[in-house]
Amino acid sequence: MAWLKKLVGAVIVLGGAGAIAGWALSAPARLDAVATAQLGRGDAARGKRIFNAGGCTSCHARPGSKGDARLELAGGLELKTPFGTFVPPNISQDQKDGIGAWNEADFANAMLKGVSPSGEHFYPAFPYASYARMKPADVADLYAYMKTLPAVAGKAPGHKLSFPFNIRRGIGLWKRLYLSPEPVIALPDGTPDKVLAGRYLVEGPGHCGECHSPRDFAGGVKKAEWLAGAVAAEGKGVVPNITPEGGTKDWSESDIANYLETGFTPDFDSVGGAMVEVQRNMAQLTADDRAAIAAYLKAVPPHPNGYPARKPAT
Repeated sequence: MAWLKKLVGAVIVLGGAGAIAGWALSAPARLDAVATAQLGRGDAARGKRIFNAGGCTSCHARPGSKGDARLELAGGLELKTPFGTFVPPNISQDQKDGIGAWNEADFANAMLKGVSPSGEHFYPAFPYASYARMKPADVADLYAYMKTLPAVAGKAPGHKLSFPFNIRRGIGLWKRLYLSPEPVIALPDGTPDKVLAGRYLVEGPGHCGECHSPRDFAGGVKKAEWLAGAVAAEGKGVVPNITPEGGTKDWSESDIANYLETGFTPDFDSVGGAMVEVQRNMAQLTADDRAAIAAYLKAVPPHPNGYPARKPAT
């Protein structure tokens, strides 16, 4: 039976080596000194634009908030997904319950690396996989604007996740597969500046692909089907295909820009569902920003719908 003892010993050694390698590979990674130095001194006025582009109120305002109350970022909205229920936290300026005690580097590490000040991975329900494409200067501007918002006491409830999704350390391996600062769509030399600006807004702060692209078994966006639409993370609906092959294929750039501003389609239908909050944020951007988003959406590769065909109503 000596061979059996050797086999068991080898399995134990290999298992231990694998565990050590996994632990090392899943370690949280923060911004290096060079990247941190690029943050610079943020400007709150510019940061308001990034705040609206990022749609921070859509997840972090109290559910049902209206008007100025949408700037009270107390969290608490429940996001029910196949992986469990995620609850966006309080990101107000409260020193204890929010992020008021965070410095600029803490904020940048959360946005660009998905790492908390205490060194834990954030779950990617916080769309840092898109924010990772943001310019450090824009992150600094957003931080400056966030500092002008009210402090709201009270922690949001925790996430409700089952094993193995409740093990945060595993997110480090997920990041190695899906976290990258590189653009999703490579555009050729000579691409108009307007399209490039739209790519930045859509792929970065706007994080449109987080909802409008299908995901694989691990919850990562399928970049080969970028913006092709997806089964909604919550419920049984779908998020539409917004490539030139999707539901907006007959829309002009001005149609798309007008929809983002007014919430009305070319057929005078109105925005609905989760897009209501998104459109409300987009309406606060500049006309140039909305035009840039529209130009980019007309320039992305066309794809068939990234979700199964829906059965007709009976």
